[in-house]
Amino acid sequence: MKREIHIIGSGFSALSSACYLAKEGYDVTVFEKNDTLGGRARQYKKEGFTFDLGPSWYWMPDVFERFFADFGKKPSDYYTLDKLSPGYEVYFGENSSLKISENLEDIYKMFEAEEKGSAKHLKTFLDSAKENYEIAVLDIVYKPGISPLELVTTKTVARVNQFFSSVRKQVRKNIKSPKLIKILEFPVLFLGAKPDNTPAFYNFINYADFGLGTWHPRGGVYKVVEGMVSLATSLGVKFEVNANVEKILTDAQNNVSGLLVNGKTIETKLVLSGADYHHTETLLAENLRQYSEKYWSKKTFAPSSLLFYIGFDKKIKNASHHTLFFDKDFDLHAEEIYDNPKWPTAPLFYANFTSMTDTTSAPEGKEAGFFLMPLAPGIEDTEELRESYFHLILDRFEKLTNQEVKNSIIFKRSFCVKDFKEEYNSYKGNAYGMANTLLQTAFLRPKIKSSKVSNLYFTGQLTVPGPGVPPALISGKIASELIKKYSL
Repeated sequence: MKREIHIIGSGFSALSSACYLAKEGYDVTVFEKNDTLGGRARQYKKEGFTFDLGPSWYWMPDVFERFFADFGKKPSDYYTLDKLSPGYEVYFGENSSLKISENLEDIYKMFEAEEKGSAKHLKTFLDSAKENYEIAVLDIVYKPGISPLELVTTKTVARVNQFFSSVRKQVRKNIKSPKLIKILEFPVLFLGAKPDNTPAFYNFINYADFGLGTWHPRGGVYKVVEGMVSLATSLGVKFEVNANVEKILTDAQNNVSGLLVNGKTIETKLVLSGADYHHTETLLAENLRQYSEKYWSKKTFAPSSLLFYIGFDKKIKNASHHTLFFDKDFDLHAEEIYDNPKWPTAPLFYANFTSMTDTTSAPEGKEAGFFLMPLAPGIEDTEELRESYFHLILDRFEKLTNQEVKNSIIFKRSFCVKDFKEEYNSYKGNAYGMANTLLQTAFLRPKIKSSKVSNLYFTGQLTVPGPGVPPALISGKIASELIKKYSL
């Protein structure tokens, strides 16, 4: 008889775990509280426009290839990838931007044109980043975060100084151009922390950027979700939507005994949660929670976000599929997220126009726009604040790109701190999980295996290896391996 396991949530880490566990012969059922699968990577459709509600960048394609290869499949069995050219564009002021080529040689030329001698320094930086990428992605990030010894190899020992230096120090050692510094420092935002709080070893994310390029699944990132759901279903995984898990039940010996789902008790002896870690522990009796509210309050969380999904009745000019607006003080915005939480004085923001490269995203002659402003988690969120920042962002966008767009808006939808809490039970409404700072790396993150409840496991962005879609796929694999090892 197959061993049953019930999974809470259907984000990337949960879907990954579901596939691996089903492959190992488990009878897998996934409960999703919302009406569609995918967790934060859901999709929004309106009037012929299609938006990814969550992740919109596709980096580290090798991690996706490795995932599907574990099942004898390829990403192309489920979706079509296009390499973006340019990968993205960065604005530094009015009519002042740099486009990041999909070709590394072109990037070297761009750096050299901006700052003489910088191409040589960039090559040295990327050589180090590539080595770190190979160490991290081929080995370290697939470790379960149980022991500090997981980080100790001959290769990491040789780079130990990089764990005690920062990305910021490494970038600014030889590069002086403010524009080039911003381009090199921005990728660590995907790790949820400031460049000066992120260990230099994490420069491997720069290799993911320049070395591997920026890709787009035709039809949106949700195509990856659909591919994983298709794979999981073929392996026998069962999915239930609108299934809100209200409580994790335990017996007198603190073993998992069931789940309360929509008021109904489901007997189970094995549970994996891909939902928010903090929220999942609130489903337990207080004495069975591993981490206190004080513990969570002291952790550094990645930002929340204010998002707008906008349908435009015309094509947008002077922007790219991914466009970053770094015309304001990077450090001030970061300070108002991490050090002095408040609505930002002069925010940086990001715009995504998938319909520039993907005709499935919007009706012909129209544009699908997705605007994102990083924001401190846990702060006040009102419709009035959202609306004021909507106008701030769109006014800046119009000025920087020299065009009018407000009068061309067909509709808009906002999403912010309150929505992250309500839709995803996200701690303080964070968007990306727990930051990858030195003291929140590997074995220092919340554990996958509960130390207080037998046969309860966790996966996702608050445990190892950390925030981001590729790490979520890896987290799912790690969790499935621990379940197989300990839950016989």
